[in-house]
Amino acid sequence: RSSYSCCYFVLPCCFFDFHGKYSRRQSKKTQYREYLDYVAQVGSVCGFHVEEDCLRIPSTKRVSLIGKSRTYPPAEHALMDKQITQFINSRRACAVVTCDRRLGFHHKDRCDGLCEEAGSELPEDETGTADTIWMPGFQPREKVEQIRNCASLPRDFVDDVVLNVANLLLNAAPPKSCSNMQGGNMNTWNQGESLTLKEVAEHLNKETLKKLKSEYGGLQTLLKNNHQVFEVLNGRVHIRDWRKEKPPSKTKPEVKRRLSAEAFKTRLCWFFIHHPDGCSLPAESCPYAHGTEELR
Repeated sequence: RSSYSCCYFVLPCCFFDFHGKYSRRQSKKTQYREYLDYVAQVGSVCGFHVEEDCLRIPSTKRVSLIGKSRTYPPAEHALMDKQITQFINSRRACAVVTCDRRLGFHHKDRCDGLCEEAGSELPEDETGTADTIWMPGFQPREKVEQIRNCASLPRDFVDDVVLNVANLLLNAAPPKSCSNMQGGNMNTWNQGESLTLKEVAEHLNKETLKKLKSEYGGLQTLLKNNHQVFEVLNGRVHIRDWRKEKPPSKTKPEVKRRLSAEAFKTRLCWFFIHHPDGCSLPAESCPYAHGTEELR
């Protein structure tokens, strides 16, 4: 409907209608073939000569539909657009869509053809020309999708959560120390306790939890993003002990080895700054900087 000169290509996959899942109408055809025929019907109703082609791709759903030319002259574009509006409305009446109930439509579970409501008018609050509205109640996705993987959270907020969770693990049980021989001296380093994600969440305030729930993965994603400090295994949160990390493999791909070398000492060591026993590794072995003077 964007313009008369529009052409289209579509590769049908999942079985959806305009307002929800597509309901089958014929049992003599396979579900895929019936859906292809329906998508072709949409193209025909919209005034296209619909062509079918089979793509050479490794997929079971490889039939494409193409509309390159119109079945009507430009002068009839307004009349055709009215026909398209009626078709969309008829499909709307065939679907059971929860979000549309507020508009006062009467729905049916399935439809054997174009419904009687095909010529029905738009609701009063949805009136408008075909140029300004494509279908009643249609809400397109935002042009810029919001990043919700905890990466866009304020740095101060993330740092506070990391520090709170780390202190919780360190203070959850009597000091759990691990011996480490460095340069002939016996050092002890507190690994802290491990807690379930649920136990950790119970110790965070409501405002913090509310903010995290709006992100995909919530608390778990935030902790996994902070790979330097935490290790999340089987739903339990641990403080990462870098002495147990495997040394870089010599067989590691060159690209990964180069990226690892480029990142060496480019960030401050969280343990050097915040852990009561400092970092478990000596400065020369730690991939993070022990102080600003080491930063690259």
